[in-house]
Parts: sequence; C-alpha cells; structure tokens
Amino acid sequence: MSENIYMFEPSEKEMIQAAMNARDTFKYFWRELSWEYRRIVPALDLSIVKFAFETEDKSEGVPSHEHMWISEIKFDGIDITGILMNQPNWIKSIREGDQITQNANLLTDWMYTLEGRAYGGYSVNVMRASMSPEERKGHDQAWGVEFGPPDEVLVTPYIDKKPDGFLSKIFGKSHSKSSGETINYPEHPMSINMGEKIRAALSADSTSINEADEDGWTMIQRESLAGNNNSVKILLEFGADPGLVNPNGHSSTDLARIMGWNEVLQSLNGQNF
Repeated sequence: MSENIYMFEPSEKEMIQAAMNARDTFKYFWRELSWEYRRIVPALDLSIVKFAFETEDKSEGVPSHEHMWISEIKFDGIDITGILMNQPNWIKSIREGDQITQNANLLTDWMYTLEGRAYGGYSVNVMRASMSPEERKGHDQAWGVEFGPPDEVLVTPYIDKKPDGFLSKIFGKSHSKSSGETINYPEHPMSINMGEKIRAALSADSTSINEADEDGWTMIQRESLAGNNNSVKILLEFGADPGLVNPNGHSSTDLARIMGWNEVLQSLNGQNF
C-alpha cells in the first residue's frame, strides 16, 4: 500500500485542519466499527486510521514525519491499536505488518468504505482537491473507491432530518469546528434495530449484565464508548451499573464524556431515561 503514503509538514494549514476534523469525527468511525465487529457477514470493505510517525533520519530532504495507515483497529478510549499497512520509507524501527499502538489524540485521519463509497478520508480529500480531474480519476481508480467531490467528506451513510423536513446526507465539512455548525447525528440503525433482541435476551437472563468480558469491560461500558444510546438505555433498564470502571479506570460516564456522546451522557445521568 506504499502508493497511499503521503508526507506533509505540520505547518501545512489544510492538512492540520483535516487532522482536526478527523479527530472531531473519529467517534462515528468507532461507532460503525462497534457494529461491524458484531456482524455475521462483514459490511465494510475497509476500515483504517492514519498516524504521523516521526522519522529517525534528520538529514536534509527527509520529512519530519511519515504518515501511514493502520488496520484491524481496536480502541479503548485512550489508545488505538492496529496493524501497520505501509512499508516505511524513512523509519527503520517499524515495518509493514507490525502491531502499532498510538494515542487517539494523535490520529490524523480515518476512513472506512461501505458499498464502494468512502467515509472520512479528510487528508485524502485534501490531496484530491489539489489534483486535476484526470489525476483524481486515476487516484480513485487506484483505490477502487468512490470518494465524491473533495470538499464533501461523508461522516456516516445514515441520514438526518433537517428542520425543514428534508433528508440530507451528513457531511464532515459541516461538522468541523471552523464551520460553526452543529448537526444532530442520528442513532446508528443497528442500535435501534437490535433493541428488542437485547431487551428479550436480558428479560430471559440479566444475571451477567454487570460482568466484565475477557478484557475487563462491561456491556454498558462498550456501548457508552461507541455512542449506542438506545442500547445504553436498555441496559440501564435491566440494572447495568454505569459506575463500574474498566481496566483504564474509566466508568461509562467517563467514556461517553471522552467521546462527546452527549445523549449517552444524559441517559447515564438519568435525564433521558
């Protein structure tokens, strides 16, 4: 995947803004993965995040950072772990296929593809914006993905109702802090559709509702991190304890606050229950 490596200096304003937008919207990437990992038949063709790795060689002409993608993503509210997809050009201490762990606050981009359409890819679209139409076409064909117009970065495939009643796609550019706009992103459809199954399972047996899994996480902690508010409310109905902490010392409330899931916070605080 070396053709997809792109190096840039931190002073480049557009790329800095792209990284900020990616970090602002990463929670929607993780929410999608939270459901992807439960699907019997995978829906996503690709799910990757990008980090900047400091280069060891300080010689003239060598970039200060090398920006590379990792896949097979895991996230604990603090760190992102995955497998390096690129073979570094300037870094000798890591190589393609290595397991990488980085703080989520250092993320510079995220992207997943669903039914051939790209979601996220902020830095990719900055690059695409500088290309000629012909170059852009070749770039997209190399990826084998539909990116759409470079200034329209889709955050999620789901739709939201505007105040005037019209349905519109949700674009990352409208979510960026610089735009000054606030959008009410919808609950993930699977969180809604799975609600009755979750309720039925807990009605049959809720004795394990506060038990931790092999990684030390309870169900409500997982759902709070992913922003699945409907699932959180059902778990609360059946006695889930939002005060229990995971191995990092984070409660469900902490996790929802870290991610900025305001509706989940309201539910956990009993304001929307």
